[in-house]
Amino acid sequence: MSLVERMDPRVKAFVAGLPPTATTDVASRDELLAEAASEAGRAALAVEAAFMEAGDDEAVAPPAGLRVAAYSVSQPAGHSIRLYLTRPDTDAILPCVYYVHGGAMAYLSCTYGNYRAWARLIAARGVAVVMVDYRNCVAPSSVPEVAPYPAGLDDCAAGLEWVVAHASELKVDASRVVVSGESGGGNLTLALGMRLAREGRALAAGLYAFCPFLAGAWPDDRYPSSSELAELLSDVNSNRGRVGYGIAAFEARDPFAWPGFATRDDVADLPPTVVSVNELDPLRDEDVAFYRLLLVAGVAARGRIVLGTTHAIEQFPTVCPEISRASAADLAEFAAG
Repeated sequence: MSLVERMDPRVKAFVAGLPPTATTDVASRDELLAEAASEAGRAALAVEAAFMEAGDDEAVAPPAGLRVAAYSVSQPAGHSIRLYLTRPDTDAILPCVYYVHGGAMAYLSCTYGNYRAWARLIAARGVAVVMVDYRNCVAPSSVPEVAPYPAGLDDCAAGLEWVVAHASELKVDASRVVVSGESGGGNLTLALGMRLAREGRALAAGLYAFCPFLAGAWPDDRYPSSSELAELLSDVNSNRGRVGYGIAAFEARDPFAWPGFATRDDVADLPPTVVSVNELDPLRDEDVAFYRLLLVAGVAARGRIVLGTTHAIEQFPTVCPEISRASAADLAEFAAG
């Protein structure tokens, strides 16, 4: 069966309309920063942001019965992180999904329309959702600073600590906070879980990673999807991901930067974890390999595959609303325990 025949027709139309992105290699992170700051780069980022706004539709993700709030949390280093709460409009103490947006740890913001809709779909299932805008490594989120690894991971850890410490204010159950994210946010989800485990801190009741961005270098002969499906994700067609996030961490095989380097010992103490993959994602096979590593390490792990879909399609709810709703429901059920 051909690639086109395997793809949901709505996903096919979505892929055809994706804005163009660069796929050439770069010599350094400075080159990426200069590119993003240029007039052409700013225009491209604006096009991307506008495209992401099309992922929000109140008919798909109704706001009725929900309330939202925003928090700016100052950090000792002098910058802030931003947290965005979406929850049922009650005073009940609820389980919480702490959500980390994607974008190869380099781009995007949880304030974009597709993420607002995604948060509403999850919250409509009776849980609180806190989305974190951290320091991207190339182009700003709603946080103006950019910085390479480990800045984004540090920010995600700090945001989670703040949520747990302010659970009573947020009216969330501090013992039922799960960390989730897609793509680059899936990387940060798993990296944060490993970091907390190494530090002996049980802040997260579980991890739920959608299509995590794990390997850092593609194609990889161990993972056939990384070459067979490479045309469906620009990020795997150049060195931009590893250079932008920090080439030294990649060369050091740091599993907190690139969880694809993780060993059984690195993951052995993780809390219950779900790895969700898209059938037509070049990252599919590396993600399945990580799931199998979890099983070997004795982690309470579950895997799921979303047929007919490309990378992170669930987090763009207007494409296949019923698929996004089903994934949101699975995440909310996982958070509720």
